[in-house]
Amino acid sequence: MPKQTLANLPTSDLLGKKVLVRVDFNVPQDTQGNITDHTRIRAALPTIQHLTENGAIAILVSHLGRPKGVTENLRLDPIAKRLSELLGKPVIKCNDCIGDEVAAVIAGLSNGDVALLENVRFYVEEEKNDPVFARKLAAIADMYVNDAFGTAHRAHASTEGVTKFLRPAVAGLLLDKELQYLSGAIDAPKRPLAAIVGGSKVSSKIGVIDALLEKVDKLLIGGGMIFTFYKARGLAVGKSLVEEDKLELARTLEEKAKTKGVQLLLPTDVVVADAFKPDAKAQTVRIDAIPDGWMGLDIGPDSIKLFQEALADCQTVIWNGPMGVFEYDQFAVGTEAIAHSLAALTAKGAITIIGGGDSVAAVEKVGVAAQMSHISTGGGASLELLEGKVLPGIAALNDA
Repeated sequence: MPKQTLANLPTSDLLGKKVLVRVDFNVPQDTQGNITDHTRIRAALPTIQHLTENGAIAILVSHLGRPKGVTENLRLDPIAKRLSELLGKPVIKCNDCIGDEVAAVIAGLSNGDVALLENVRFYVEEEKNDPVFARKLAAIADMYVNDAFGTAHRAHASTEGVTKFLRPAVAGLLLDKELQYLSGAIDAPKRPLAAIVGGSKVSSKIGVIDALLEKVDKLLIGGGMIFTFYKARGLAVGKSLVEEDKLELARTLEEKAKTKGVQLLLPTDVVVADAFKPDAKAQTVRIDAIPDGWMGLDIGPDSIKLFQEALADCQTVIWNGPMGVFEYDQFAVGTEAIAHSLAALTAKGAITIIGGGDSVAAVEKVGVAAQMSHISTGGGASLELLEGKVLPGIAALNDA
């Protein structure tokens, strides 16, 4: 069901309105509390600016980390400071997210102001979606905007609960863009449509692989999960990661691909190492020649070529999960090659979608993030959306 969006609301409806905006400022920080990646903060700017430029008061709510009650190093003060710099205007930081003190701060704001509430997960009621807490959170606002795709798959007080008390409840500009790209790629793609699925475990990607086999023309599989497929074929995989309880599932998925006429590609060669460490001794071998005691940590050069040839004519490509242990430079070659290939495809007019998590870190590391059509801000949420699941934070918004 299409949802009402901020972009479709008359701007006159925003003037003077106090708008509770769920953003996703769950950003990485170093031990000194410096933010090491501002991507999610930057991604929220268009929605905040749209509200303030049209005379609304933007009241931002986010979580950070997994606090157990009030946790000093998980306060949002560094985020308020950085957001203020990016917006070029003051951001009023509240020391709580509910209560009289917060209400007094909000009551003193003028049209166009921005306030940031304290970490909403300091209250256990947030993740429990407690209705009393949700009502208190909603009490300071006139309407609700959800712009936090990264938490849209969670039914929490700030993503789902507040919509019982605030109307309209609409999708922000970022959330709307996420839905257009991810749903569009699956429901009405430019074909051929390919999906590249990586990562270490089949178990975490079963749902998405199964769902993608109903939609895609080509499915390319990399990462640690390939060894479960190889073992299911009866190959020796040395000390490579294998999920023994998923061997039958791997066979079923390969069989389903054949039945559906989907080209399912697994690597033909792998880079193996004698230990799981950055400076391990490494060699490239065919998949049927993995030595005992060695483990596969990346796809090999023949596999890179095979994948690049398969992608060459694709008009839409979705990528979720790295091809190897890309955190270690000598096992990052496969992941980096795929990143460069997708950048080249985008330049030729293909739609390329990076589906959150480690894939985003990979394209950032390679320096080609800006060359992709769309980079999702939500790993878990993008997977669930691709699986066809209903995301509670989206279902709760006003229908278009």
